[in-house]
Amino acid sequence: MSSDLPFDGAVSRYLAEEAPPDVRAAIEDGKKRDILDDSYPYDRWLKKPDYEDELDRLQIELAKCQRWVQDSGTRLVVVFEGRDSAGKGGAIRRMTMNLNPRVARVVALSKPSDREQSQWYFQRYVPHLPAAGEITLFDRSWYNRGVIEQVFGFCQPAERERFFAQLPGFEGTLVHEGIVLVKLWLNVGRAEQLRRLLAREADPLKQWKLSPIDIQGLARWDEYSAAIAETFERSHTPAAPWTVIRADDKYRARLAAIRAVLGPLDYAGKDEALVGATDAKICGGPELWRPA
Repeated sequence: MSSDLPFDGAVSRYLAEEAPPDVRAAIEDGKKRDILDDSYPYDRWLKKPDYEDELDRLQIELAKCQRWVQDSGTRLVVVFEGRDSAGKGGAIRRMTMNLNPRVARVVALSKPSDREQSQWYFQRYVPHLPAAGEITLFDRSWYNRGVIEQVFGFCQPAERERFFAQLPGFEGTLVHEGIVLVKLWLNVGRAEQLRRLLAREADPLKQWKLSPIDIQGLARWDEYSAAIAETFERSHTPAAPWTVIRADDKYRARLAAIRAVLGPLDYAGKDEALVGATDAKICGGPELWRPA
């Protein structure tokens, strides 16, 4: 593999030497906008003109929502989670593209410092919670402990158990305090995930997105799946439920994510017909999650 590629072409090498045969075949046979997962309810991406039309109309709804958040003093937290390359960043960018960054702030925390590692686990997230009239969007969140830290052994079993024991109380406190908490899990199939990582590897403008975790995670699909399944089982609660979005089609996923955020909010001038047009085939509860 070319040394010009990040990590000496590790993603391409994984496709050639280690990827399951069905995954390799799906990538080799699939065209750019084809859906690679046979269980996905559509064969191809949403047509771009249809996507752009809906996105434009939903941008107006987001602007209405922002005004309402400011006027009402609402505090809104949106958690974006999912496997690597599931489309979290793209969904966040479409959600915030016309919002005031002083109102809607994106939080993507790096690896905790030694000092933060000695603190209560949730402590580093608390300073980023919104004040009245603000929106905080977490690009990954406290759920790192439920999934990534489990898969890579970054925490002890006792620490993870303590996390799950305290999680309902932490999220319940946020909700009871009056914070609106929306948790989104973007789910992507194995072949589509690898195709996106290959695209990052080949694109000089996107190579920075690849990390050692992405590379090491390629062979840990099953470990991720087990950690995700347990996380849903232990964190999908009445007070803080998960919305799962099947994200193999980025266009449909972005529209679904915006609707999932706007749906529970009672903002002035809301277009109920537009916002309520949720595609239940790809957006729902954890029952939609598929690891394969």
